[in-house]
Amino acid sequence: MREPKIIQPPFYGELPAFFDRLEATNRIRSLEPPTGIDLCSNDYLGLSEHPVLLDSLKEGIEIYGAGSTASRLVRGHREVFEHLEREFSSWLRVPASLFFSNGYSANLGTLSCICDPSYVVFADRKNHASLMDGIRLSGAKKVYFRHLDLLHLEELLEKHSGSRNKIIVSETVFSMDGDVAPISDLLRLKEKHGALLYLDEAHAIGVFGPEGSGCALDQLSEAEIGKVDFRMSTFGKALGLEGAMVSCSEEARRYLLHCARTFVFSTGSLPAIAHAGLAAIRLARSMEEERRRILEFAGILREAIGSAGYSFGDSVTQIVPILLSDESHSLELAERFLRFGFQAKAIRPPTVDVSRIRVSVNAKLRKADLDLFIGILKGR
Repeated sequence: MREPKIIQPPFYGELPAFFDRLEATNRIRSLEPPTGIDLCSNDYLGLSEHPVLLDSLKEGIEIYGAGSTASRLVRGHREVFEHLEREFSSWLRVPASLFFSNGYSANLGTLSCICDPSYVVFADRKNHASLMDGIRLSGAKKVYFRHLDLLHLEELLEKHSGSRNKIIVSETVFSMDGDVAPISDLLRLKEKHGALLYLDEAHAIGVFGPEGSGCALDQLSEAEIGKVDFRMSTFGKALGLEGAMVSCSEEARRYLLHCARTFVFSTGSLPAIAHAGLAAIRLARSMEEERRRILEFAGILREAIGSAGYSFGDSVTQIVPILLSDESHSLELAERFLRFGFQAKAIRPPTVDVSRIRVSVNAKLRKADLDLFIGILKGR
């Protein structure tokens, strides 16, 4: 009996040429386990290895089992999720929060259900892909403003003054450049033009603000903080775990619980993550010395980058890019760092506009290691 003929869709026929193009430009991606001294992860406070957090996660598995077994609306909910949401809301001084499985699903699910084709979304040109994908999925009209250019943003808001539904979307700490949005000015424009304001605090939570509560509370008064409509914060970076919170009003949380598809139709996170998340919040709130040291080391690194003849852009945070002239230079420098025991990755177009080594300073880094890294950068 003849085997049935397999009809190959055009997609497969195009793959060889696709990978040939990637090979020609050194853009083949690969999966590699971590190695060397960490200067590329987002584990800013070093909590992923903290013994208290590890013990709490183990305890959570003993109490709740290995998985949630279903979406939280079916059988995946446990009271510990609500406990975590309340604790997080208290930390950020907001009425309510909803826990998602990760930051990408939080941004995607929230923006795609807040907005619809009646909305105009004003998005910073350097926003994270998850924000942009959520906007695209919503069907809203996308309007990009130049990175951190508030005059341009106001021009665009005035141009679309006839649109009833508007929202401004921005990261607070930008993940590739390490610069910070002027949140008080974004809030002023939101109120002046009758828009909503959505802030992504993924790289700010745990590092900035009172007790590490983020950039919004670092820049705004407690009276102003309630005027920010949505704040997304992750547990997968400085808090050392996984998952994300969208913090908002009680009514907005209720709406997301009904309409955010990445929440409604996703299996709930491990309840043990929520159990450990309570420990992560308590730890993060107490780590003032670690926050101080991270930012001190980042400042030392920026000074060294400048004296070595490179640029670090407008970085003022724990994320410090070494901006380079071309892709080959970034790959060569990343390889040099790796030979000396440092993992600091080359990030290249199209992910960023300018090739770079994206260095992320964390609390595990020792001063001696930082000095060695700087010596390698300077060719010593």
